[in-house]
Amino acid sequence: MGQLANVGNDIAHDLRTPLTRVRTTLERARENAQTLDELRAAADRAIDGLDKSLSIVTALLRIAAIEHGRRTVEFGTVNLAEIAAEAVELYSPMAETRNIRLSVNFANNASITGDRDLLFEAAANLIDNAIKFTPDSGAVEVSVTRTGAYTVLRVGDTGPGIGEADREAVTRRFYRADKSRRTPGVGLGLSLVSAIAKLHGFRLVISGGPGCIIEILCPDPGVSR
Repeated sequence: MGQLANVGNDIAHDLRTPLTRVRTTLERARENAQTLDELRAAADRAIDGLDKSLSIVTALLRIAAIEHGRRTVEFGTVNLAEIAAEAVELYSPMAETRNIRLSVNFANNASITGDRDLLFEAAANLIDNAIKFTPDSGAVEVSVTRTGAYTVLRVGDTGPGIGEADREAVTRRFYRADKSRRTPGVGLGLSLVSAIAKLHGFRLVISGGPGCIIEILCPDPGVSR
């Protein structure tokens, strides 16, 4: 019950902040805006705050649906390297803007069984996190390799890393290590990745670098998970 209460408190806190900003923005605009452009600017800021709140709710609903089997999954043979390449392409502009070197290494034989959309979402979240926590002019490496009886998606970065004491906790909803508190986000990315990995029977492994290394280990059929 204590853990549930903590999650509820975290949800309330993370929703209260953007909603309070929305209310303050609209209230000030009502009292002080002199032109239509000023009202539009206030409305844009309010919409941005509401989008942040909705993103929290949407992520929570997705995690709950995955964990409780309410999401319809479509398992099939997919190429994990192709999925990772699409996610890299999506985030390349973000990395380029901050002069972060985004390198890739993809194996040719990377077919696994899984839900393509969910695996793309997992890869995208890992790359997004890596770029977010890597300082400007740093580096992020994304690879899909074959290691023994596993196909492994690996995302490494030159950021501050995740301390050993925090590595299990970071997959919990809303958990954010102290040194990451000022980084934008709602602390749900790794929770979602963890839920997707568990749904597939994959392993999520977090280790140090330097920086941070996160892997999703996808065993071949018949291999103990």
